[in-house]
Amino acid sequence: MIKKIFILFKLARKLAKSDALKIVSKIHEPPLIIKIFLGIFSISPFGKNNQNLNLSDEERLCNSIQDMGTTFIKLGQFLSTRPDIIGEELSKQFEKLQDKLPPFSTFEAREMIKKDLGEEIYNSIINFTNPIAAASVAQVHKAQINDDKIIKDVAIKILRPNIKKIFNEEIDALMLLAYFIESIVKKTKRLKLVEVVFLLKEITNHEMDLRLEAAAANEFVENTKNDLGFHVPKIYWNYTSKSVLTLDWVEGISIREKDILEKNNINTEKLATDIIQHFLRHAVRDGFFHADMHEGNLLIDNDGQIVPVDFGIMGRLDKLNKRYLAEILFGFIQRDYKKVAEIHLVAGLVPKDIQIDNFAQALRSIGEPIFGHSEKDISGGKLLKQLFNITEKFNMQTQPQLLLLQKTMVVVEGVARKLNVNTNIWETSKPVLENWLKETKDPINNITDTLKDSAEVLKRLPELPKIMDKANQALTYLASGHIPQNSNSYSALKEKELEMKSFRNQSIIGLLLLVFLGFIVF
Repeated sequence: MIKKIFILFKLARKLAKSDALKIVSKIHEPPLIIKIFLGIFSISPFGKNNQNLNLSDEERLCNSIQDMGTTFIKLGQFLSTRPDIIGEELSKQFEKLQDKLPPFSTFEAREMIKKDLGEEIYNSIINFTNPIAAASVAQVHKAQINDDKIIKDVAIKILRPNIKKIFNEEIDALMLLAYFIESIVKKTKRLKLVEVVFLLKEITNHEMDLRLEAAAANEFVENTKNDLGFHVPKIYWNYTSKSVLTLDWVEGISIREKDILEKNNINTEKLATDIIQHFLRHAVRDGFFHADMHEGNLLIDNDGQIVPVDFGIMGRLDKLNKRYLAEILFGFIQRDYKKVAEIHLVAGLVPKDIQIDNFAQALRSIGEPIFGHSEKDISGGKLLKQLFNITEKFNMQTQPQLLLLQKTMVVVEGVARKLNVNTNIWETSKPVLENWLKETKDPINNITDTLKDSAEVLKRLPELPKIMDKANQALTYLASGHIPQNSNSYSALKEKELEMKSFRNQSIIGLLLLVFLGFIVF
């Protein structure tokens, strides 16, 4: 625990010397005790750094967070999904946090490969380059391997040395700070700061096992191998471990480079349509979708195909939720609100005693204003968000998988709109949903059969079932934003809180003894 205190002091010093407190104070006034605590740590004989004075407060805050390293970058990115804690404006700014850090040495990268994969595999890797890209958790190198006597270009992703140990030590210290804040400032209890930090720890530790990412990519390859215009890089399992991930190298253009894409005669309007349709197809057909489809994770290869990268966050829907999603979205497209209400009722998502006409009227209040907007203002993701808000009033149970899908849909639509500002989300979505509903043959009448078998069996490698269970659990936490009380993680959280409570009590007793001894001595 003493080590946690030392790390906490270092983090407090780092935080205090940045502009973070000053900037956050303009948005949310922090408690006086926090201002005094960080004020003491901000004292510096060298004065303040006056660079970046021309930037906005939000830009300076993001820069400060990035300068504070991996743990704060991850915390900022995670808080971008929690506008209930930091507000909508700051949430939008945190979405812009760039997950980039200086690379570690190529020598260290080679040593990690040798240690994790063994001397024989290490010696079979040729033309291993310096880092191509470096993020807070891992970095990527280009290399070549011999795959069945064929030399192939590959990307090798390697975790930063000791990153898991460093991250967990710092996050435990931040959890202790969150506990002290909750104990001192009672009104912060509603924000569940300790649970938020613990949740970040669970999710990021999942990200730090590259076998999970490899398994997700492998499943994605199988699901999408016949999808024209969409290509997932192949995973090379002999060259993959907990700290090393090897997959096909992709020569391509970032989807954010619209001008370059057009210069290469790639139809960006068609691309905008394709990205939405592929995303929906993966959700309703496969029940397995890429849940981090921002511009930085999408390339367009030399054949004009969409190539996703970084499979650390994937979403999964069971049969019931696939059917529910397709029926709901298609019902709104058809403006058939009574049918949408009936689907909720038949699927058991709302209580049987609700007035169906009243529920349909509430759904109409969501749908009709949307159709009054121009094409560029219509959003399926925002529609789902409003739907979940209104169905909560009718006692609909939260569906974490659908929350993750809704958040991803907003991102996908944003990417599509940058390629073509006039993308019509409804017209684009309609054929995918219509075709799937036809293939499933009258889903509304067969939904009771689906209810009997609503949980799909995960496609997984035989050696990874426990790890995949943990991955699925972590993604559920990410989607719902809280830890269920019947989970192992909840028990671990409660143990951590007891540990911190014990430390707090011991600290108070120790402080009182010091004061008492001070009176005796002096």
